[in-house]
Parts: sequence; C-alpha cells; structure tokens
Amino acid sequence: MRIEVGRGGRRKVIAQQWGAPDGSPVLLHHGMPGSRLGVALGDAPERHPHVRFFAYDRPGYGDSDRAPGRRVADAAADSAAVANAFGIGRFAVVGRSGGGPHALACAALLPDRVTAAACLVGMAPHDGAGLDWYAGMTPYNVEHYTLADHDPAALELRLTARAEEIRRDPGRLLEDLRGDLPAADLRVLADDRVRRSVLGNFREALRTSAYGWLDDSLAFRRPWGFDPGGITAPVMLWHGAEDVFSPVGHFHWLAERIGHGTAVLKPGAGHFAAQYALSEALDWLRT
Repeated sequence: MRIEVGRGGRRKVIAQQWGAPDGSPVLLHHGMPGSRLGVALGDAPERHPHVRFFAYDRPGYGDSDRAPGRRVADAAADSAAVANAFGIGRFAVVGRSGGGPHALACAALLPDRVTAAACLVGMAPHDGAGLDWYAGMTPYNVEHYTLADHDPAALELRLTARAEEIRRDPGRLLEDLRGDLPAADLRVLADDRVRRSVLGNFREALRTSAYGWLDDSLAFRRPWGFDPGGITAPVMLWHGAEDVFSPVGHFHWLAERIGHGTAVLKPGAGHFAAQYALSEALDWLRT
C-alpha cells in the first residue's frame, strides 16, 4: 500500500499488512539496510496466528520517498500515519537491529498508542552519557560510522557504489561482512530460511537507491530527538552476548535507563540470532 505522509501528504511510504485481520496489531521496524520484506521469517503468521502484522519501508528504502535529514524520532509520525491508514488505533512495536531505535522512538513519542515495545539487538544513542559507543564494534562498522560523522559525502559515494553491487548480487554484503562475523552469526546465516529472507530484504531495500541506508547511518550518529529513559510503556530488550554490530554495551546502557523493562541477554548468540528472537518477543507481548 502507498501511504501519503508528512505535511500536506507530500511524501509516500510503502507499507503492507498480513497475518490475522482481527489479531493484535504489531508494527515491525526493519534493520539497516532493510525493508518491510525482511522483518519476519515466512512462518511467523503460522507460529503467531493471533497477530496482525504491519510494516513499512523507512524513507529512502525501496519505493518510499527519501526524507533528507530525518531523525530517529521522525519514525513516530510515520508509524502513526501508517497505522492510521490501516485503521489501527493502539499497537505494539518490535524493531530489530537498526529498527530498534525506531521502535523505541514510537514507544517514547506515541505513549497513548503504543502498548509495548521490543528492541532486538538495537543500538543506544551515540551521545549516551557514560557509553563508549564503539567499544566491541566490528572495524567495518567503526569505519562506516566514522565516515557518517566526518565525511557524509564520502559515505554517500561509498554506499551508492555498494548498493549497485548488492542489487546485482545481494549476497555481496554478507560476503563483505563474513570476516567480521562470529561463529554464532555464521551458524544462523547457514539456515536457508534466514539467508533467503536476508537476501530478499537487501534486494528490496536498495532496489532504487542507497539513501535509506545513508540516512539511517547519519540519524544514528545525531541526537535521536527523544530520551529512551522517558518511555513509560513496557519494553523488552533482547541482545546476543557476542554481537559485534550493536555491541553489548549498548544493551546494558539501555537496560539501565529503561529500568522497568525486561532485559534478555543471550549467551552464545550474535547479531543475526535476532532473526529467531522475534517469536520470543511476540510471546512476551502477550504476557
């Protein structure tokens, strides 16, 4: 579905819904780079027949119009507009990886609509007091975000070229990352279901441009526009102890600030284990 958002409806986002039409609505926020097609494995509706899933491509991904200069906080208004278009009032949110901060934004800024939030292998704000944001992070990501800080134009050129390569071969990104992946992540990516989902996700995310990838990267290194510590809805934080993309320090920082939440740290799990954690999050939402 094409949905008009922003002042005067000047910008479009692409969204879809599936699952139980009369089920409990859950908005799924995709990772980076990502799209609505990569938010859940294909058997999610069968495993959770009580859920009405919905998702959208963040600005700049797929056919969703770009919103230059967007902040993490801006996801709240877009999410509300998508929910309105589907006739949904109150809903839960789940975000994986780069979708985690956007799910937290919805919980913080839509307190009358968001019933609960789950953040799976998410990041903490770059300016979080006492947080060493880069500690434990793979060199690939350190270089990426350093460019976001100091030379966004160079990052745009790099991501544009990489997006072209990934459009031709979606597996290219995984191959580039392979040397930095712990054994736990390699085991998950050996699952054909996961690999197919990840590759289809990359293909759709970067089909038209690299702008979503670029703007996510810049947004994560700018002030988010809200305080995670101010969230009043129930929050689940789920993290793999061996995560090198969103290091475990981010999890601990968020857990300390969102003191009323449920914090789950999985020994022996990496970043991509969150592909399986969605079921755990959905079960938690029902409790």
